[in-house]
Amino acid sequence: MSKDNRGSPTPEEGAALLGLALELAQAAGELLRTRFVEVAGGRLLAEGAWAKSSPTDLVSDIDRSSEALIVNSLLAARPDDGIQGEEGSSKDSSTGITWVIDPLDGTINYLYGIPVFAVSIAASFGGRSIVGVVHNPLSGETFTACESQGASLNGRELKLTPRPRGLSDALVGTGFSYNSDRRAGQARLLAPILPAVRDIRRAGAAALDLCSVACERLDAYYEAELQPWDRAAGELIASEAGATVLTLEGLLPDTHTIVVAAPGLQGPLVELLQRAARH
Repeated sequence: MSKDNRGSPTPEEGAALLGLALELAQAAGELLRTRFVEVAGGRLLAEGAWAKSSPTDLVSDIDRSSEALIVNSLLAARPDDGIQGEEGSSKDSSTGITWVIDPLDGTINYLYGIPVFAVSIAASFGGRSIVGVVHNPLSGETFTACESQGASLNGRELKLTPRPRGLSDALVGTGFSYNSDRRAGQARLLAPILPAVRDIRRAGAAALDLCSVACERLDAYYEAELQPWDRAAGELIASEAGATVLTLEGLLPDTHTIVVAAPGLQGPLVELLQRAARH
């Protein structure tokens, strides 16, 4: 566990952490971009990927290479910070700062040659994200946020404003578990939701879905079983842009569901999800 033996980072310290996260996300993104061509013909899927938590949950050489690049650079720059990486990197913190890393969010997309994936890096303090970067290496889009200082996309401020909207006009994102039983439950939950909204999107990269709410490509997003590295950076970016971020228990057995919504949609969406769970 991290030892929070000092006060929260100052704005200047936060800016330095953000700069480091941005540098590393872009470096890892360049690695992902240059290797993406190898996916052609399914070679990377066939030769460089293995099952992780289930036969449908894959990890690849490129996930591990990206995480190693990020972690090695962090250890060189800030050796006393903690690390929590999706592919197993773990280190306790003596500074109060822990880096939460998804080196390739959207692995399945990447392995199938679908150009929707990202690098996600957050710095956390006291159990909350204080800095977040989500970088899409193919589009060149980089989402960033610092706690209490707002969010941006390639330097342009992201700010959601309340406006009249209803669920029937809402484009809603979601995702599904790698566990087949859990996925069946998610399908049952989806059935009463789909006719109540404009449409559903499933992009396959949670960090990008969270950022899509921040930049109004989605009106809302919900997903069960997200891990810390899936959400740490994207949730901060969405929240700093003005979205409501909350966690619901009990929609599906033995798990929590993350809900992110533009201003004015959180109440109706939560009510719809709860009705769907009772359906």
